[in-house]
Amino acid sequence: MKVLLTGAQGQLGHCFRDIFPSNWKLVALNRLQFDITNYSAIDHFFATHKPEIIVNTAAYTAVDNAEIEQELAYKINVLGSKNLAIASNKYNVRLFHVSTDYVFDGNKKSPYLETDFTNPINIYGKTKRDGELVILENNPSAIIIRTSWLFSEYGNNFVKTMLKLATEKHELTIVDDQFGNPTYAGDLAKTILDLFKKEIDGGIYHYCGNVPTTWYLFAKEIFDIALKQGMLTHIPKILPIHSKDFNTKASRPLYSVLSTKKLSQYGIKSSDWQKELATCISKIKSIQGVLLQ
Repeated sequence: MKVLLTGAQGQLGHCFRDIFPSNWKLVALNRLQFDITNYSAIDHFFATHKPEIIVNTAAYTAVDNAEIEQELAYKINVLGSKNLAIASNKYNVRLFHVSTDYVFDGNKKSPYLETDFTNPINIYGKTKRDGELVILENNPSAIIIRTSWLFSEYGNNFVKTMLKLATEKHELTIVDDQFGNPTYAGDLAKTILDLFKKEIDGGIYHYCGNVPTTWYLFAKEIFDIALKQGMLTHIPKILPIHSKDFNTKASRPLYSVLSTKKLSQYGIKSSDWQKELATCISKIKSIQGVLLQ
């Protein structure tokens, strides 16, 4: 099986490469090697290399910067997604595309279903929602997987940020009124690989962590595990605050918990994020090779 992976340098791309079967062919390309906003280049690549599956993890994901760089966010998340949908449909390539919980406004009080109305409240969410629409319009057999609060030992994410701040500050203020599902990127990568082998209809699916939490409680879990593992010698005092007291350019949904019942029908289990958080922190400690003071 020949698979094209876009966004190969991102945290999900790294995790996907780590577990990719050695008896399959993987072409893993970063944004400089494969520009999803250039349709001619995409068409030429598909015609020449003939991939059977494409996993699109390439995206503009800087939530706050998207409020300023709206044109660039649109170009990557909407135009790029449309290009991949058109090309994958033309060459009969199976398309897996990763989206986000930020397509929702956060006003619901129970887990969001795939069929729930989308109403993003920031530019990043709007471009990802529009990306979903153009994909399904141009390739109805495409599989879109919405996920949330990704973390891993790679790239920039909340876990690594908290571990870094723990070495720099004695006190932290963390938002405690936003609810979501942390998701280990390695689990999402494994789920995508598992779906290769299943007969699954085109459309939208949710995959995320199994237990909802807040950023504040997530941070507490991170620090507790890092302390137990000897990665930290102390943990900073953390104070819960409301979103309105934390100044950001982009608004965030207060509730973006996702229901994963649809994927569970295919035998897919949610990410056990608390278990994988311990594994992730252990890997970060191994990579860094130092004790954080």
